[in-house]
Amino acid sequence: MGNGETIISGSGERYAVKAIGRATFECVAPLRALAKQLDATEFKQIDIDLEDCQGMDSTYMGVLAMMALRAKKLNAVITVYNASELNRTLLYGLGLKRLFQFKEGKVDMGENIAQEKTQEDKIEHATTVLEAHKTLMNVDQGNVSKFEKVVDFVQKDLDRLNEKSE
Repeated sequence: MGNGETIISGSGERYAVKAIGRATFECVAPLRALAKQLDATEFKQIDIDLEDCQGMDSTYMGVLAMMALRAKKLNAVITVYNASELNRTLLYGLGLKRLFQFKEGKVDMGENIAQEKTQEDKIEHATTVLEAHKTLMNVDQGNVSKFEKVVDFVQKDLDRLNEKSE
């Protein structure tokens, strides 16, 4: 499975997220939409199922980190289920281990699975990539050297896109 997919269900106090295939910037739109929604929501729990996830890029992990930081402010719990050794290594490598609980088991996706496939415009996409990487840099100082060039490049791209749209 080349391109990944993000499936989200739930509302209110509990959400479930399932990452399928490669969880990258190409399939992060539904997750980012949930992260934005959570900014105005009092929630208690998010379960993230990585059983069918073949790996994640830094943008995807950055959006997960944004959600985890919001959860921490609310004393809510974000649990990552069924993370493979690769996915644990990726999350731990960016200093995100302390943001999540890790467990094995079945995640109840609920009956009404919202499978949102949206096409972000270029500005929204660049903004998501920028915010995700800044979050990773804020979570762990060791990530600054890993992503400062990415942040600089994306910021320049975003500035160029904003100039064109004016």
